[in-house]
Amino acid sequence: MNDVLEATSPATSLSGPAACVCKVELRVSCKSLLDRDTLNKSDPCVILMVQTNGQWTELDRTEVIKSNLHPVFGKVFLLDYYFEEVQKLRFEVYDIHGTHSIGTRDDDFLGGVECTLGQIVAQKKMVKPLLLKYGKYAGKSTITVHAEEISGNNGYVELSFQAKKLDDKDLFSKSDPFMEIYRINDDETEQLVHRTEVIKNNLNPVWEPFKVSLISLCSCDEDRKLKCLVWDHDSRGKHDFIGEFYATFREMQKISSGNKVSWDCVNPKYKQKKRNYKNSGVVILTDLKLHRVYSFLDYIMGGCQIHFTVAIDFTASNGDPRNSCSLHYINPYQPNEYLKALIAVGEICQDYDRFVNLLVPQKKVSHDFAINFNPEDDECEGIQGVVEAYQNCLPKIQLYGPTNVSPIINRIAKLSAGDGNIKDASRYHILLILTDGVVTDMADTREAIVRGSYQPLSIIIVGVGNADFTDMQILDGDDGVLRSPKGEPVLRDIVQFVPFRDFKTASPAALAKCVLAEVPKQVVEYYSHKAISPMVPVRDLMTPIMSPVATTPTE
Repeated sequence: MNDVLEATSPATSLSGPAACVCKVELRVSCKSLLDRDTLNKSDPCVILMVQTNGQWTELDRTEVIKSNLHPVFGKVFLLDYYFEEVQKLRFEVYDIHGTHSIGTRDDDFLGGVECTLGQIVAQKKMVKPLLLKYGKYAGKSTITVHAEEISGNNGYVELSFQAKKLDDKDLFSKSDPFMEIYRINDDETEQLVHRTEVIKNNLNPVWEPFKVSLISLCSCDEDRKLKCLVWDHDSRGKHDFIGEFYATFREMQKISSGNKVSWDCVNPKYKQKKRNYKNSGVVILTDLKLHRVYSFLDYIMGGCQIHFTVAIDFTASNGDPRNSCSLHYINPYQPNEYLKALIAVGEICQDYDRFVNLLVPQKKVSHDFAINFNPEDDECEGIQGVVEAYQNCLPKIQLYGPTNVSPIINRIAKLSAGDGNIKDASRYHILLILTDGVVTDMADTREAIVRGSYQPLSIIIVGVGNADFTDMQILDGDDGVLRSPKGEPVLRDIVQFVPFRDFKTASPAALAKCVLAEVPKQVVEYYSHKAISPMVPVRDLMTPIMSPVATTPTE
């Protein structure tokens, strides 16, 4: 790509598959609230508002805490989180009088603050001053919002069982035992979780280890009863019952402390009829390994930082920016397509990446350069800073060709690789390429993408204008695995391509949602492949499980 506006970010602290919804809990507290009451202190309550189609509506509210200017609310707000959307929130604090609903008097309003859900999860703990009407500070009042992900499926467990001295049910040989584990649901129904293989002619079987998700095993409830049955296999399906026992996942975890975990395998009929009956054998848990499946938010809230890079095509095919027919023409009444795409995607990413770096331009044909003309301080703040830099540089550059993309991909891939020895989930890169035509260095670009797929990098390409972008679909990989000219496949699918014209009549949010939906999945895939856990441990639904047991990311 010739003449590229580039913007990379030093990153700010940040924490699923595409279209994956994560549940996020928000806990709220305030400090130094205004005292609106004459005789007592204010009785505060926080209302959470969400913006939908430009309209603010109440989603939920906290309890009222009596006579307290530093309230810590017990109410927990539960929201669906989408990385690819701007989810605007507003927290409003009121002084509640009696049991009636909130009035409209200014005396009741203690302050409010607007933000996005992305900003909250990126910081994990957000502290902001409360504002009254017209942007006036509400004294020294602040609101603190803590975010925490709630994941229904937080991993899987690998279990190993064996049995000893099982009853012999066969006349001329020994039993052929297998075991079944059933989860007992809330309505007392039983759901089969796992059935082991059959061990032939053996009263002391050692069954193969097996893996099962915590959702399937016990619905992430470590005290849920599990019914375990041991049978002597019959080829005709008329299996002989050997015995049963009940267990919980909490009991199974005792093995991690070095304790022996075993259960008497009991036949209720024998126990009732035989006075000295003890059991029909013993089933022993010999090993338990818990594997944590990390989500995108686990990495974000664990301290992963996202670096956002923007590359804009300044080739001559865009037309002279001074001409109203140019794709780079700055219309004072309406942004051009480059700006529309940049703002749509940038508004999402800036929640996780406040600053943008700009590199030094060269006085020659260049395939990647920066446009703030300051090598000592190459940062601008937020997506608005990138927009201003783009507009300011247009009169100062001359457009050339051809459209070479590989140099910018190679450089960002090298930047994301660091010293080549990535050991933690501290950073991830997103490269946004805005271009008006098909790339002229397709072979080198394919090679660059294959190399980049081994690094913490995602690439988004938006085609601007009415060019034929058929060849660009190859880079996306949706129609098959992208390969280098030598036939080497990508390690991960890291490219998302869309033509902007498909979204001309849609809202900017629709474009952002389309191009960013794959990013959370790509982040998780990279760190999972590297077997890298989040830098800061995240709270698990079943915390007691996790502390004594070594964990690993998903395989």
